[in-house]
Amino acid sequence: MSKTANVTARIEPEIKEQAENILASLGIPASNAINMFYKQIILQRGMPFEMKLPRHPLDVSNMSEKELNSHITKGLQDIKEGKTLTADKFFNELERQYNL
Repeated sequence: MSKTANVTARIEPEIKEQAENILASLGIPASNAINMFYKQIILQRGMPFEMKLPRHPLDVSNMSEKELNSHITKGLQDIKEGKTLTADKFFNELERQYNL
């Protein structure tokens, strides 16, 4: 048996339970999953997935009148230029962006 090291991390109980349930259904112990994650960090020389802030729909409650008018004007210009999506494409894009 090879040498091992311990990893201690604080994780929200609900997140831990959900992740371990999925891992159990895959037949992968949590320790193996963590080891795989660490190996991917080494192979990728960084996080093995893209990390970026999520894009959220505009929150008009915090906008000035000038900002709101600017967004409305841009939206109208996009419509005039044909930069539109069908409802199906729009909702598919929302689902993709927010993992719904």
